[in-house]
Formats: sequence, structure tokens, C-alpha cells
Amino acid sequence: MNTELFGVISIFIISIILAVPVGKYIAKVFTGDKTLLDPIFNPIEKFIFKISGINSTEEMNWKQHLKALLSVNMVWFFLCFFVLLFQGSMPLNPDNNPNMTPDLAFNTAISFMVNCNLQHYSGETGVSYLSQMVLMFLQFVSAGVGMAAAAMVFTAMKERTTDKLGNFYNYFIKSCTRILLPLSALVAIALLFSGTPMTFEGKDTITTLQGDSVAVSRGPAAAFIGIKHIGTNGGGFFGANSAHPLENPTYFTNAVELWAQLIIPFAMIFALGFYLKKRRLSYVVFGVMTVGFLLLVIPTVISELNGNPAIEKMGIAQTTGAMEGKEVRFGPAISGFWSIATTVISTGSVNSMHDSSMPVSGSMQLLAMMVNAFYGGCGVGFLNFYIFIILAVFISGLMVGRTPEFLGKKIEAREVKIAAFIAILHPLLILSGTALASYFAANDTAMGYWFSGNATGWLNNPGNHGFSEMLYEYTSSAANNGSGFEGLGDNNPFWNITTGIVLLLSRFLPIIGPLAIAGLLANKKYIPESAGTLKTDTTIFGVMVFAVIAIIAALSFFPALALGPLAEYFTLK
Repeated sequence: MNTELFGVISIFIISIILAVPVGKYIAKVFTGDKTLLDPIFNPIEKFIFKISGINSTEEMNWKQHLKALLSVNMVWFFLCFFVLLFQGSMPLNPDNNPNMTPDLAFNTAISFMVNCNLQHYSGETGVSYLSQMVLMFLQFVSAGVGMAAAAMVFTAMKERTTDKLGNFYNYFIKSCTRILLPLSALVAIALLFSGTPMTFEGKDTITTLQGDSVAVSRGPAAAFIGIKHIGTNGGGFFGANSAHPLENPTYFTNAVELWAQLIIPFAMIFALGFYLKKRRLSYVVFGVMTVGFLLLVIPTVISELNGNPAIEKMGIAQTTGAMEGKEVRFGPAISGFWSIATTVISTGSVNSMHDSSMPVSGSMQLLAMMVNAFYGGCGVGFLNFYIFIILAVFISGLMVGRTPEFLGKKIEAREVKIAAFIAILHPLLILSGTALASYFAANDTAMGYWFSGNATGWLNNPGNHGFSEMLYEYTSSAANNGSGFEGLGDNNPFWNITTGIVLLLSRFLPIIGPLAIAGLLANKKYIPESAGTLKTDTTIFGVMVFAVIAIIAALSFFPALALGPLAEYFTLK
């Protein structure tokens, strides 16, 4: 056990240490300072802007940023939707995988476009190599969009009074070329030399020790998995995701993939400090996020190491912990750590089956996505946290009887209304979707077109765990996560369409809100700091932000958690 815990702690500490120089590099990329990679990427970026006709030096206000962001995403959606609908008759399909149904193509295209990668299909049989490459393209650009949005907010926080907030396309292209591409290439190379396939040939045939002939899927997996984790995407090339022996062959690749999904979310927080020249503020933000992360990780790891009490009552020893749904080459400690890292960061990849996790672990995984403010995905993690900063500043101002101010700008009714709407939207989408699905399942409703049979047919588990599976699916969709309690039968029109709608709303409204707030604040008159100014780079303010997150985000979901994983925990006891 000590060895397993040492591995968990080592990966976490190494990721934090490396995040500091990577964050400094990201800040230099966004400010336009000179970096070592300039000779390589300057010509590439100039060529991209030349053939696209985009003036990357033209300053944009927040509305122009938003228009550009939404426009390119709409184009990507239709491109991916078309390829998935007709992949069966397109090239690079050596295994002859069929076309997707319209509802599944709709869900998949949206899911990868919004950096969620919710998969209602299995990679080996659900998509062709061409489709995998289109989805890999979306993994780059969706992560780049989030980082570009964060860069605009950084600029708005830095400037005193302006509506010139940089250029969306400049931030976006640089995020993809100078940050995502080099890091994902490093991960892909590490995987390639560890046994992950990188080929366009179809299934290979092997003979097992029993003498059976088995067809084994392969493909251009190493490249796909690199950006999958670096871009906090999470979509598996194979159906079993990072529990698959070709997608994650060894403990070394497991450590590399864990580091890969942690590095940019960590680094973006440090980049904020370097960009604003306010490193204490970034330390406070990172500290709040880390405390929240550890409060989720520690109970999960302990629960998985202690094993299942129901099995213990049968007199069966569990010396290695709760191993159901876990890979022997990893073990319960690192699997529990991964499950929280992937849900906190919104990656959504899995190296164990969350549906088999202990109830405490399941509740922590759900809570990580419900809070959706600790580290988060590429760029958008800070945008979610930014909403809680605005609310905390406003509440703190009321408590001390002063007009709330943040970085020299007054927080007024308009900004607070936007922040409150975005904060309330997340639980609204999750709980509304879960209530609808639960109503149909509880009444065993005949679903017609929406599902071939009655609603109870999409549940493989009754009672509390069945409710948790439905709650998890909408929570994962709303948090742009993509992982799932896979006991749920979700490849049908009801789940494909309803989660697709949740995916759209929960991706773009939480981006629109922070961009609008940052743009509005940037236009306001700068107020120099005085003796009465509420300092936002102190431990006291960090505690205030954490309290706001706990009250607004976490407590909103307590009744739902009590009906699902917490109730299941007490039934095991």
C-alpha cells in the first residue's frame, strides 16, 4: 500500500513542479514574448493566417471574441456530423465500421466539439480511422478554444480601461501550435515506445495461450491518446478507454497519461500569475483548488484501499483493496486518484470502471463534476472559478459595507446577475435532466421513438445505483467531462439528444458569461487600490471563495447525492 501511495503522491508533486515553468511559457505565448519555439512555429502560424485571410493583429472586443468563437465551432460541428453520418462509405475504414445513426452522430459531434468526449459508442466498432482523425482534430481545437477564451479574460483582468482584448484567432492558433501540439507529441512518443499502436492497418489476428484465434483492433492510437489527455478531452480510441492494454500498457504510461491531463490545468493557473504579474493571486487560486481536490481524493483513495464491506462480511480477504473494475497492473490507489483527477479536471478518461467504484468514490467523482471549479479543463477551468471569484468579491463587499471591487474595477449588479445565472445554470441542467429520466424510469414509461421499449430498459441496475447512473450521465455532460457509469444503456435517441442539448448549453453559456463579465469590467474606470480595498490575494479571500463554492455548488446537489451513492453506501454498511 505504501508503494501505491508513493506513486500517487509522486505524480501529483511532479505535476505541480513542472506546471510552474509550463505556466511561465504559456504566459509568454499569450503576451507575445520571445520563446525557444518561435523559429519553428512563426512560419507555420504566418502561413495559416495568410491562407485564411485573418489579420491576427487586429484587436477585438469581447463580443467579437465571442462571435469568432461560436462561428468556428458551428463549422466544426457540421464537418464532424457529416463525416460520422457517412463514415461507412468513406476511406480509411479497413474494419468496415458502419455509419452512425443521426442521433448518435449528433451527440458525438457535439460532445467532441465541446471538449467533453462523451462516447455512446465503442471506439473499435463505432468509428472509422477517418472519423477518429476528425475527432482528434476536434480534440485540438476544442482545447484551443478554451485556452483562447481564458487568454481574453487574462487580458481583460490585466488592462486598466480598454475594450481591446487581443485577437481570438491569435490566441487560438498559438494555443494549438505552441502549447497543445508539442506536449501531445511528447506524450504520443512515450506511448508509442511503450507499445501503443500507431498504424492505419486494420485488425490484427493473434493466437491466445488457449489456442484461440482473436482479432485485435489497432489504429493511429498513440497520436489520438496524446491530445486526448493534454487537451483534457478524454475520449477513448478503444471502448475501454485508458483501461485498455493498448491505450495504457504499463504503470509508466499510466503515470504519463495522468501527468498529461494535469499539466495544462495546473499551468494555466500559474500562467495567470505570470501574465498579470500577480503571482500571489495565482497561488491563492491554486491553493483553493488544491484543497478542494484533496478533500475529494483522500476519501476516494482510502475507500478503494479498504475494499468492499459486503465482500468482507462474506469472509473474503481483500488484501489488495477493492479490485472490481480495476486493472491489476495499476491497483486501487492510483485508480482512485485517476478517477478524481479525471472528474475534477473534466478530462473524463478512465483507467478503471467508475460504475464499479465504491459508493464513497462514486459520490466524490460526482461531486468533483458538480462543483466543476477545481482545476477544470483547458482554459475553461479558470473561467468556472472566475464566476465564483466575482460572487465572492460581491458577498465580501456586502459584508464589510463597501462597493465590491476586483483588480481595480467595481463589481456591479450586471456582472453579479451574469455570474449568478451561470452558477445556477449548472445544477439546473443536471438536476432537470436527471429528474426527467428518473420520472420516465420510475413510471416504466413507453418511450416510442425515443427508446425501443420502456424506460426501465436503459437501467441495468435498480434502486440507488440506477439513479446514480442517470445522475452521473447528466453531471458528466454538464461538466463537459465525458466519463460515465457504464451500466446505463445510453446509445438511444433519448439519451443522445437530451445529453447533446445539455452539452451545448453547459459548454457555451459558461464561456459566454465570464467573457461578458471580463469585457464589461475591462471597459470600466480603473480605481487605484486604497487602504479600504478588499485584497483578493490573501488566504482570507481564498477561504471566502471556497465557502461560496461549497454553499452554491456543492450543497445544491446534496439531496441528489443522498438518493444515489450516499444511500448505497449506507445499504452496504
